[in-house]
Amino acid sequence: MGNGGSQKIASLPLTLSLSKGCLSFYPPGMSFYAYMLHCRGGYFYVGHTDDLDLRMAQHASGHFPGFTRDHLPVKLVWCQDFPTRYEAISAERQIKGWSRAKKMALVRGDWEKISALARGKGRASTSSA
Repeated sequence: MGNGGSQKIASLPLTLSLSKGCLSFYPPGMSFYAYMLHCRGGYFYVGHTDDLDLRMAQHASGHFPGFTRDHLPVKLVWCQDFPTRYEAISAERQIKGWSRAKKMALVRGDWEKISALARGKGRASTSSA
């Protein structure tokens, strides 16, 4: 190699994330999104992506076979951006486990209702003795 065995590696601007012990590198300013669609029939679909505009166009066109294609039209009713894919996926999984009432409260931005529904899940009443 003639240069002592070293190779020049192109420097790329990257952001380091140590979220939940996972080492990940993302371009600066890159966002990941968790999102919820309202689908024909009143159903909700929850997903994640790193390109929200593209993913919404794909859902709207029926690009992907499956649930959303079978329940067109779809409408984006909620989304939130996250700094890492891990956090977006975690939010997606958490919301998928929520009741319909809790998802509707999220769409409305009703944090009091979300908290009340979270407190009521699986907890014994204080009046039961």
